[in-house]
Amino acid sequence: MPQVFPNAVRWCAGLTFALLCAAVSIYAFTFLSDALKPESGNPLHAKFAGSGLDVPAHFFGGGLALLLAPLQMSEWIRRLVPGLHRLSGGLYAGGVLIAGLAGLSLARHAQGGAATGIGFGLLALAWLATTGIGVGHALAGNLAEHREWMWRSIALTASAVTLRLILGIGLGVLHLPFPLVYLAAAWGCWTFNLAACELALRWQRARARTLKTPSSAR
Repeated sequence: MPQVFPNAVRWCAGLTFALLCAAVSIYAFTFLSDALKPESGNPLHAKFAGSGLDVPAHFFGGGLALLLAPLQMSEWIRRLVPGLHRLSGGLYAGGVLIAGLAGLSLARHAQGGAATGIGFGLLALAWLATTGIGVGHALAGNLAEHREWMWRSIALTASAVTLRLILGIGLGVLHLPFPLVYLAAAWGCWTFNLAACELALRWQRARARTLKTPSSAR
């Protein structure tokens, strides 16, 4: 019975995460599809059309990474269908590479100037770095380190979700000024996720040590 409650909480958290990732991913692909239609009449689409490849690359790569992130986190798939895990992992890393490089370029022209641009630029660099290190550990066969670095990468991928939550709460609920909310979102969307990920990883390591202690003492 004590194990049932943590498992239920973990399952609900995983389902919520997957649904949020899917929702933002669908939004990205829908926006991308609508923006490619001629004369859509949406001013955002007009801006999109004049942005070159940066915006479509960011939306496509980020949407793909978001869609695959819950699949990559699935222990069941990793254990029972390793081929699918590797395939989706390669596609995920490709999506991060495309979106991260585009994000670096977009950060130079971020709304709000240098203050928000630096935040988004550091996010793109951290996203590319954590994913690259994670892939490197997978190729070297260091699976424990691979999992930890990919958790960090997925935490940064999920900053697309956190960004929209911060904007929604700041603008829609608290009615704060847009520049202030956008600046908070540019930094908070990824630093919060990364901090939460590090706490979860520390908890997992501590729990693993606790579970090993009784057997070693016997």
